[in-house]
Amino acid sequence: MNIFVGNLSHDTTEDDLQKAFEAFGQVKSVTIIKDMFSRESKGFGFVEIQAKAEALAAINGLNGTMLKGKALNVNEARPRPEGGRGGGGRQGGGGRRF
Repeated sequence: MNIFVGNLSHDTTEDDLQKAFEAFGQVKSVTIIKDMFSRESKGFGFVEIQAKAEALAAINGLNGTMLKGKALNVNEARPRPEGGRGGGGRQGGGGRRF
């Protein structure tokens, strides 16, 4: 089961998340999402735990708890909407005029 973890401190590492979630079960993977250019954390990430019961226990046990000075927002990850990243993009108005 894939778990969304939000409100991460910018100095939280993947190892920090691994240790926090290991208390609830076997962690398959940990990914903190980073800015493509600056490589700084965007303040959220994903943790995958194989067993659904362990994942649900982790969500209930860690949601709202403090890690590196910030209260974690932990819930089941939802798939992206169809069509890619959603939102964004430019729609008229801006840009150069000739």
